[in-house]
Amino acid sequence: MESFQLSELLLKKIADLILAKKNVTLIKLVQDIHFADLAEIINELSKEQGVYLIKLFDSEKTSEILTELDEDIREKILESLSIKEIADGIKELDSDDAADILAELSDERKEKVISEISDGNLADDLIELLSYEEDCAGGLMAKELVKANENWTVLRCLSEIKKQGENVTRVHSIYVVDNKEKLIGRLSLKDLIIAPSKNKIKDIYISNVDSVNVLEKGEDVAKIMSKYDLEAIPVIDDKKHLVGRITIDDIVDFIKDEAEEDYLLAAGIQGDVEADDSIFELTKARLPWLFLGLVGGLGSVFILEGFEEFMTNPNYKTLFFFTPLIAAMAGNVGVQSSAIIVQGLANDIVRGSLLQRLIKELGLSLINGIILSLFTMLFGIAINQPIELSFVISISMLCVIVVAALIGTSIPIILNKRGIDPAIATGPFITTSNDIFGIFLFFYIAKIFLL
Repeated sequence: MESFQLSELLLKKIADLILAKKNVTLIKLVQDIHFADLAEIINELSKEQGVYLIKLFDSEKTSEILTELDEDIREKILESLSIKEIADGIKELDSDDAADILAELSDERKEKVISEISDGNLADDLIELLSYEEDCAGGLMAKELVKANENWTVLRCLSEIKKQGENVTRVHSIYVVDNKEKLIGRLSLKDLIIAPSKNKIKDIYISNVDSVNVLEKGEDVAKIMSKYDLEAIPVIDDKKHLVGRITIDDIVDFIKDEAEEDYLLAAGIQGDVEADDSIFELTKARLPWLFLGLVGGLGSVFILEGFEEFMTNPNYKTLFFFTPLIAAMAGNVGVQSSAIIVQGLANDIVRGSLLQRLIKELGLSLINGIILSLFTMLFGIAINQPIELSFVISISMLCVIVVAALIGTSIPIILNKRGIDPAIATGPFITTSNDIFGIFLFFYIAKIFLL
């Protein structure tokens, strides 16, 4: 299949056809375009043009396009669709995608859309899914699945799963439940096909099945599915009742969203924002961390004022030229250490106690610090800098690297244990704190050795 390439020419042609209201020609132009590519087109059109185009399709195509639209574009499109149009589109979707779209509506419109859905079971499923937090297993799961009762015969099971399969886009697994709807295992399609028709499911099912609780965090679900290479995983409640399943595509979307959030957080941007958001939204997202940087900078000023004797002493004023170097090394080392720990926490590979991790980081930072300090010392000698100044700068460099590494290692672990996103520790927070501490340490060591 040839990759779709969105061009300005195609966008102009579609826009011109919309303006001229040549619906037949427009439909012929776009009818063979994949719904994901149609969503890409609508993302680039104006709101009015997007609404016009999407209303030309049937409810099935409309629902597929809605799931692929950028969230902010979809929100605008939904505002222009009627309650019936939204309800008709939702009926065509898997319950998890339908719930995601409903969650973007106001409470009033949400209730009206649900009341428009004639299928009582679907309406109940949507209400249940909307009751969960979006980043837990319940908020990620779909209600559609294929299950078999342990007391069914193979013949009945084949008949029943054929009926159930009509509502499931892709059958990854057949789950086995008891008479109380408790998950007890899974069923191999091969075993089902080759088994005698009168055999009971309880005689051929596999009792070993991975599952997650409905309140499990999305990050933990992702780790389990990644560890065991699962395409889907069943979701159970506290009583082990089978309530849904999570598929790999939902987890990929979740991981992508989490990665984008952590990236913004590490860059010092708070909240879910994009480049084309309003100035107010972008300011609100950036200002808190910029303010933290301002406070940190003012703190550095007060620290430097505390060592004014170096500035007034002509023999030691050279130290101030090395202040940016010391601050930069402190920030860089701290970010390196915290980034490695945050990555390890995300992948669940950080093992052992905090003390063990700090001892390991201490050894690593000593090696790096000694090498960089020796290089700084040689540089000072090469430029005929007084030996005592070169010594102080080198020793300060070593101490700053060690301390920054320990801070960068410990803070993410402590934040994680307190339930706070450790990605904060890879951004301005760790950089600013290490800058301040590095400058203070630099001049304090200088004061000990030179005054």
